[in-house]
Amino acid sequence: MELGRRLRYVRERAGLSQRLLAKKSGVPNSTISLIESGKTNPSVSALRRVLDGIPISMSEFFAFQPEPEKTSFYAASELTEIGKGKLSLKQVGANLFGRSLMILYETYEIGADTGRVMYGHEGEEGGIVLSGRVEITVGSHRKILGAGDAYYFDSRAPHRFRQVGAETCVIVSACTPPTF
Repeated sequence: MELGRRLRYVRERAGLSQRLLAKKSGVPNSTISLIESGKTNPSVSALRRVLDGIPISMSEFFAFQPEPEKTSFYAASELTEIGKGKLSLKQVGANLFGRSLMILYETYEIGADTGRVMYGHEGEEGGIVLSGRVEITVGSHRKILGAGDAYYFDSRAPHRFRQVGAETCVIVSACTPPTF
């Protein structure tokens, strides 16, 4: 994690404003602002003075892992590719640690499937077919869904997905808890 974001996180966690930290550490507020915005890297002695104002040791500062920044919006280019080839899976969010829901943008090229062997896992899943057609098998039930059709089932039941028809199939799905 970049130094400025780490410093901002530690400062905010300690309940300090930039001005109060500047006063406690003897480092100008403008310097703390520049460090936190990533516009400058402090010398070791300057960082030491800033950390003394929190107070936190250098080793503690670099050892701890702050929570990742949470975001609510993702551009198409920011989706995390977790499967490539005939079956492309793009996940909303890079890290699902601590989350209870996984959302996927799934693209099944012609002939793509999730495998001949059905699989099951904890949770529930559902989705909506945006385009194309997909054959979904859940336990002993099999159905072909087209654009606008949806599914929802207990993921513990053995299941598989298979693209059928003449065009690529696109699905937006959700699964709880995250399985990848």
